[in-house]
Amino acid sequence: MRHSAVTVAGVRSPVAEVGPAESGEAVVFVHGNPGSIDDWADLMARLPEHVRAVALDMPGYGGADRPGDFDYTATGYAAHLGAVLDQLGVRQAHLVLHDFGGPWGLAWAATHRGAARSVVLVDTGVLLGYRWHRMARIWRTPVLGELSFRAMSERTLRRGLDSRLARPLPDDAIRRALAAYRDPGTQRAVLRLYRATPDPGKGGAQLLRDLLRPLDLPALVLWGAHDPFLPVAQAEVQLETFPRARVVVLPDSGHWPLLDDPDGAASAIVPFLTVQYAGG
Repeated sequence: MRHSAVTVAGVRSPVAEVGPAESGEAVVFVHGNPGSIDDWADLMARLPEHVRAVALDMPGYGGADRPGDFDYTATGYAAHLGAVLDQLGVRQAHLVLHDFGGPWGLAWAATHRGAARSVVLVDTGVLLGYRWHRMARIWRTPVLGELSFRAMSERTLRRGLDSRLARPLPDDAIRRALAAYRDPGTQRAVLRLYRATPDPGKGGAQLLRDLLRPLDLPALVLWGAHDPFLPVAQAEVQLETFPRARVVVLPDSGHWPLLDDPDGAASAIVPFLTVQYAGG
């Protein structure tokens, strides 16, 4: 795996890559909150050698910069993603998106119609009819959101992230999340992002659906059956935006199937990407 960094408008994002660096076609992995490049390491290692794949830390997360004046909105993140891909020479992207990476990546896809070639949605997507989960409502509330980070411990975080009905998240994933949430820059990014984002299921989701549906992009929807944040019913909702999507539900997973069931996630994602890459 190759490691580098790209700077856009003074904001630096670390980048991890595998496969042929000269290819203008790439699988692009976009994490969510509180993710990083590390979330995708296992999947990237399983891709065929001829597939170029790129993962980056988005502003506020992982090793990326955490500037106070960044536009911590879906629009701001989509613009940053697009500029990074431009610098990397990625002209055609197969997007693999998780959590908030969904709104960021799909906002980019909606405005780069010739560049977006396919999508993999991992517990994310165009969330029609969705209302914020409990933790999001706390983060959206001034003072209460700040206090929630101060009170966070490994025990409370594990209880909040793990679903009792799903496989537990690995210890290293919990430790990475705790380190992220203890970082003041990441805290600021999280609070600004959630406070700038209205209920995802309202007008913004309908507009995104209307922009993306005519593209009829090849899509794979992968969901954990016991996701405590985004209900599994949202997996079928993605067919309203991606009519040809294949929907796969992992019966023992929560919100992070790529981490709690890496074999199950890879068994669906890798064949899909292998077919889509270079025209199938």
